[in-house]
Amino acid sequence: MSAEEAGIVKIALVSCGSEYSGVQPEFEEAAARVNAKFVFPEIDIASIDNIGKEFGLEVASGDLRLMMARAKAVVEGITHVDGVFITTCFRCAEGAIVRNEVRRYIHKHSNIPVISYSFTERTSAGTLLTRLEALTTVARRRHLLAREVQTGLTAGIDSGSTTTKAVVMKDNRIIGTGWVPTIKVLESAEEAYSRALKEAGVSREEVQALGTTGYGRFLIGKHFNAQLIQEEITVNSKGAVYLADRQKGPATVIDIGGMDNKAISVEDGIPGMFTMGGICAGASGRFFEMISKRLGVEITELGALAVKGMQEKVTMNSYCIVFGIQSLVNSLAKGSAPEDVAAAACYSVVEQIFEQQLQEVDVKEPLILVGGSSLIEGVPKALEELLKIKVLVPRNSHLIGAVGAALLASGYVEE
Repeated sequence: MSAEEAGIVKIALVSCGSEYSGVQPEFEEAAARVNAKFVFPEIDIASIDNIGKEFGLEVASGDLRLMMARAKAVVEGITHVDGVFITTCFRCAEGAIVRNEVRRYIHKHSNIPVISYSFTERTSAGTLLTRLEALTTVARRRHLLAREVQTGLTAGIDSGSTTTKAVVMKDNRIIGTGWVPTIKVLESAEEAYSRALKEAGVSREEVQALGTTGYGRFLIGKHFNAQLIQEEITVNSKGAVYLADRQKGPATVIDIGGMDNKAISVEDGIPGMFTMGGICAGASGRFFEMISKRLGVEITELGALAVKGMQEKVTMNSYCIVFGIQSLVNSLAKGSAPEDVAAAACYSVVEQIFEQQLQEVDVKEPLILVGGSSLIEGVPKALEELLKIKVLVPRNSHLIGAVGAALLASGYVEE
């Protein structure tokens, strides 16, 4: 990492309640772990009384008005920052409204990357780490994220929560892939990488640069002596727009992973707004795995089954993975057809993504769906029905993390 990249990133904390709920020390710890620090934008106290009129949003809470005033200070450059972290308590409906308006305001009037998040009293530094790592990555490595073409012979490994993927790329083409279940992180990475190398017909010594991402990125990055170790938000969004050939202009990326999901607003291949996670793994690949097992089909068959069904015939609750399975059991006991249950499961997952993640970003077409769950045919179908727009699932959509890592790692290849 260069001296410039290693510098401390200044993040404006535009928040309400974090200091009262006891999570502020967790925020500070997470920032310190990614070599960043939170700053509180300076404001004119007198402006707080009239700030609601400027936003067209009158609120009772003085702290929420302070949020809006700080957002204005960021946009006007009164306080210079590299990123913005907007957060309110998840229990506060008024806070959620203000959080979204502030997010839109900053995004509309500046090019500063923004994270929007609702915290709980149990929010930890570990919970925030990937989010803040992504924010600082955009601030530090914008030049690298702007890379559109893979050069040389590079590889990428995505160590996910349920599967490990690897790709080998040469001169802007994928020439080898590997995809295995994540059991033991290092062993799974070794197997996936070996498969990709074998298919590509190259040795490890020939690979000029390697990038790692995903939950196990640090462990496997150290093991393989990777040139690039980077969080999955920026890497996956880059891989998504690359595979979809949408690196210019706006795009929205939805990544449904094994244990969580991500929604990312992208402009010219660089994330501008993003959010990740839901309130339960019910909106994830893990939920689909459990649904498939209960229906007695392989997960690769779930999509075709869902396309034949009608989700309107079954009520499904994926806000909790346990309650979701309970809904499935009850529906089958009442005589519901398996294809209707499968369709309802797909719709329930995308409904939660819509209500939780897509409220935190500006949805702009094209909408690119990636991740292992994108291969389940019923998922893009349900998403199109819900949003009334065309959903693009690029070829190799399940390999976006590994592809993004290989693409970005090529920036380290010596010319």
